[in-house]
Amino acid sequence: MKQLPTSEYKQRRSNLMAEMDDNSIAIIPSAPIQIRNRDVDYPYRQDSDFYYLSGFPEPEAVLVLIPGRSHGEAILFCREKDPEKELWEGLRAGQEGACEKYGFDDAFPVSDIDEILPGLIEGKSRVYYEIGTNEIFDRRMMSWINSIKAKTKQGAVPPGEFVALDHILHEMRIFKSKAEIALMKKAAEISANAHLRAMKACQPGCYEYQLEAELLHEFVYNGCRAVAYNSIVGGGVNACILHYTENNDVLADGDLVLIDAGCELDHYASDITRTFPVNGKFSKEQRAIYELVLKAQLAAIEAVQPGNHFNQPNDVTVQVITEGLVELGLLSGDVEQLIKEEKYKPFYMHKAGHWLGMDVHDVGEYKIDGEWRKLEPGMVLTIEPGIYIAPDNEDVEKRWRGIGVRIEDDLVVTESSHIVLSADVPKEVAAIEALMAKSA
Repeated sequence: MKQLPTSEYKQRRSNLMAEMDDNSIAIIPSAPIQIRNRDVDYPYRQDSDFYYLSGFPEPEAVLVLIPGRSHGEAILFCREKDPEKELWEGLRAGQEGACEKYGFDDAFPVSDIDEILPGLIEGKSRVYYEIGTNEIFDRRMMSWINSIKAKTKQGAVPPGEFVALDHILHEMRIFKSKAEIALMKKAAEISANAHLRAMKACQPGCYEYQLEAELLHEFVYNGCRAVAYNSIVGGGVNACILHYTENNDVLADGDLVLIDAGCELDHYASDITRTFPVNGKFSKEQRAIYELVLKAQLAAIEAVQPGNHFNQPNDVTVQVITEGLVELGLLSGDVEQLIKEEKYKPFYMHKAGHWLGMDVHDVGEYKIDGEWRKLEPGMVLTIEPGIYIAPDNEDVEKRWRGIGVRIEDDLVVTESSHIVLSADVPKEVAAIEALMAKSA
């Protein structure tokens, strides 16, 4: 279900072509269909770069941009209408729909691409194309170039050079428009309600996958047929596995459960993590670790300000968490020296966040000329500190072992500060306990 207007995609294509050199062409293929097993495919998910520029959801398509072309700059090669195949596989836009519904200047059957595309490439000084991301399409691209080279004696001129498109395109993607931010806010709200639903459903003796089912119900019921990433529902020691996705254990009384889950809405991701007690009440040790992670997260969120660099929130979490681990007796020594020697890393081994957008770990440079880039309005990122005390960590008292806590929210940088898109899920201890007590 396309949420953004066609005008948004047309503007993106225009913005990209304005950055391209004269006498150039950009070629962006759609994502290939992926086989799940035998004659069953995975649910189709369009390539993010392709969808960002087209809004076109079908496979077997190629987007071609030719700045200044008199017969139309934005061209789509796509499948033709075919009533028999559409009966089995679903409706197709066809060439007419590509122009009328998706705003392309021109469209051709993808079956004719071998005859048409070499002629569009011929004579161009520069081809913008991502070599290495689609091996099958790479081979086709080389065959088209070779067909041009074979005609040089007849006056054909092959392109002078290939240039990666990602530097221009991914820099565009890192800055979200008002329409994109509104869409991501909606995705975050749906995901927030899913987390609330899982909290309310949780009780000792239920399975991790049953909470996952609560998440999926909320996603799909609200029009999100896809998750942004495989949902993590880790109870007890499973919360100490950063990318745990088995989700098949029983949730035990006295344990925490960590849920890291987000829906995808019209190819835009949300990414939320909450940790809460299975029985609705934090133990003394669980509460101490949880409140330390929350303190770090709140401090890091305050560091998300225009003009601050991307890694400042991470630096804040490292400082707060290291100080807290010393106060709790889980580390000993001078805080600054511990940070310098990265002694906190057995407990906190990942960064505090990442870009968020059409991909959950979205594109865009984190550093420019070797320096952390500054945060600017329109950037969207996560803030997700955590503490994970391995069950076999003999350097700490047994009462601490097996506790894993992460708290994550999605933020957009504004002109003056930031907005937390995922603020609808409680994260204060008292609020979590009150919610779960009410649902018991």
